[in-house]
Amino acid sequence: MKGLVRSASLTHYAEIARSLNVDPLQQLRLVGLDPRCLLQPDLKIPVEAAARLLDSSARAAGVEDFGLRLAESRNASNLGPLALLWREPTLRAALVALKEFLYLHNQGLVLDIEESGGVVVLRLELVTVCQLSVRQSVELAVAVTHRLIKSLLGNHWHPSVVCFRHCAARDDSRHHRVFGTPVQFNCLMDGIICRSSDLDRTLPSANPEMARHVNQYLKSIREDSRTALPGQVHQMIWTLLPTGRCSVEQVAAHLGRDRRTLHRQLTREGETFSSLLDQVRTELATRYLANPHHPLSEIAGVLGFSELSAFSRWFSRLFECSPSSWRTRSSPLAASKQPAQLFRTSA
Repeated sequence: MKGLVRSASLTHYAEIARSLNVDPLQQLRLVGLDPRCLLQPDLKIPVEAAARLLDSSARAAGVEDFGLRLAESRNASNLGPLALLWREPTLRAALVALKEFLYLHNQGLVLDIEESGGVVVLRLELVTVCQLSVRQSVELAVAVTHRLIKSLLGNHWHPSVVCFRHCAARDDSRHHRVFGTPVQFNCLMDGIICRSSDLDRTLPSANPEMARHVNQYLKSIREDSRTALPGQVHQMIWTLLPTGRCSVEQVAAHLGRDRRTLHRQLTREGETFSSLLDQVRTELATRYLANPHHPLSEIAGVLGFSELSAFSRWFSRLFECSPSSWRTRSSPLAASKQPAQLFRTSA
C-alpha cells in the first residue's frame, strides 16, 4: 500500500537545495532515490521517500520552510494531465474533479471537501505507513493548492485561514508571505478554509466541451492505474476518520459495496478492516502526539475513540507504552518507535 508520486513533485528541488548549501545528490542517495527523478517529471517515486527527502533536506539546511520554498516556484503544469481540469466551469467543479483524479499525480495525497454554513474546508491528508515526519510535504501540498486556486481566481483572492497540525516554525515569516492570510498551527487538520461563494466563481479558463473530454481521458487512465482494494480502503479511512464517519459500513458504501462484500474481498487479499483502521490510527496518533499542543482527549476523539481510556488501551496494546510516555520521549526515538504488534513479523 505504499503509494507513488510523479517525480514532478520535486520540480526545482535541486535549485532550492543548492541555494541553501545542501548537496541534492547526496540527499537523494540518503533516501534511495535515483537522480533521474530530478530530470524526468513523469517517473513514479515512493511517496515516503519523497517525504523523507524534503525532511532530511530541511534539517541539513537548518530551515523549517523547505516545502514552502519549493511551492513558491510551482504552477499548474507540474500536475501533468491534471492541469487540464482548470477547464471546468467553476472552481467547485475543478476541485471536485481534482479530488477524483489526484491519485494519478500522487497516490499518497487525499483531498477532502467539506462544506457547511457558507464555509468550505479543503482538507489534505498525506497517506503514509511509516510514522515519518511529513511537515515539509504537507506544507508543500497545502501551499501548492493555495497557489493553484489563487492563479485561477486572481491575486486578490485570500482564504479565511490556512491550517496545519504541526507547531509553528521558529520563523514563520515565509508562511505569512506565501499565504497572505492568517495561518494557524496546532490545528486538527491540514488544509485551507474559505467561503462557499469562492467555489461558485466562474473560471476564466473554463471550456465545458474540453472539460468533458478531459474527464473522459482521465477516467480511462485512472482505471488502468487504480490501486488494489486494501489500498482503496486505506485511503478511504484516511479521508473519513477525521470526520467521525468512518464505520465499515460507510467505507464500504463509499467504495460501492456492502459490508459483507468488503469483508470477503479484503479477506482474499489477506487484510481486514480492523487492521487497516489500526494502520491509519497509528499514523495519525504519532503525528498528533509529536505536537505537545494537542491534548490526549482531543487526539482520542479525532481517532474515533469515545473515551480517552479506550484510546490509551489501544495505544498501549500496539506501542507497549502509554500515549503520554511515548510523547515524553525524545522526538528521534519516538518517531522511530514501531507499534509492537501491528508491524511485528510472524515467526
